[in-house]
Amino acid sequence: MSREKIQIFDTTLRDGEQVPGCKLNKDEKIAIAKKLDELGVDVIEAGFPISSPGDFDSVRAISRMVVSACVCGLTRAKKKDIECAARALEKAKKPRIHTGIGTSESHIKYKFNASPQEIIDRATEAVSFARRYVEDVEFYAEDAGRTDNAFLARVCKEVIKAGATVLNIPDTTGYCLPEQYGNKIKYLRNHVEGIEKVVISCHCHNDLGLATANAIAGILNGARQIECTINGIGERAGNTSLEEVAMILKQHTALNFYTNIRSEMLTSMSHLVSESMGMMVQPNKAIVGSNAFAHSSGIHQDGVIKNRETYEIINPKEVGIHKSSIILTARSGRSALAYRLKKIGYEITKTQLDDLYPIFLDMADQKKEIGDEDLEILIEQYAGKQKNDIIHKNPRRK
Repeated sequence: MSREKIQIFDTTLRDGEQVPGCKLNKDEKIAIAKKLDELGVDVIEAGFPISSPGDFDSVRAISRMVVSACVCGLTRAKKKDIECAARALEKAKKPRIHTGIGTSESHIKYKFNASPQEIIDRATEAVSFARRYVEDVEFYAEDAGRTDNAFLARVCKEVIKAGATVLNIPDTTGYCLPEQYGNKIKYLRNHVEGIEKVVISCHCHNDLGLATANAIAGILNGARQIECTINGIGERAGNTSLEEVAMILKQHTALNFYTNIRSEMLTSMSHLVSESMGMMVQPNKAIVGSNAFAHSSGIHQDGVIKNRETYEIINPKEVGIHKSSIILTARSGRSALAYRLKKIGYEITKTQLDDLYPIFLDMADQKKEIGDEDLEILIEQYAGKQKNDIIHKNPRRK
């Protein structure tokens, strides 16, 4: 069976920048967009052009600079927004206008104070108007996760007729369970006339920690685009994490999907976004967290030293990390201690290791982690009590 491509739509510069305190200037946005293009994303959502003069200028600058990816600008279902986005995207090699409106009962009643038919009319008018400027128009049904499936299907049918090329089905509030979200995509595939003409896109939020799971459920049920951000940043609890979905699809080859993501760039990309936005990546973050390939449990360390694959399903080099880390703590075993001593140049016998290990545990009980300098002190303390020093073959060997 031939593999199917999953398009990666990156919204780090739009949804990701909506995180409080994470505002980027124009130069920072351009630098990130350039790296996203090199990373292999299919679509870069460069911003919300009408939101501010600065956002307009950034989208316009990114449109001129990006070589391979489609450049997208977000709008509301308003002609003024769409005209503004079209101007910002004029120089893009592959421009896309992303327009839409809320479709859930809550949005229709409280946000728009409108009727369902009025929502459909506004949606189709916006898509039709956007098609005057670009051939690629993505429609988002905001709060689709809580929208009645039958009504959502009506909206989708009409915007396809109006010229939409991509249907974005957002779980805007992160409400859905994976089965619910997957079934929603499946329902649309089975009940929307013309659905085969468009790409269905997943845009999932992480309020319940299910953004990545929901995006994968969407793909398994027929969606072919995932909207995501570097480090999973975004409104409230964030968005689907780009690095997570990219590596899930890469690791699970039986799914027969692939992306164009150059996975070896993921760690450096994560660092760039984190440093630019001043937003730390949590150490236990999947794929790019500082602990993602670090081992401190003695059982795990022993297994990884013998064969990396015993406790690692991803080779760290695949995501741009040189090697796994063996972190010495009070939970570390003899094999980890010997491994780290060898790394800094000490060759020790089994008897010497047995003698050193209790001293090491005493030291480790006093500190969270034992570093190379601590190991040097450990060796000095031990050697001072022995008639024969430990052989030091290759000082500071890496």
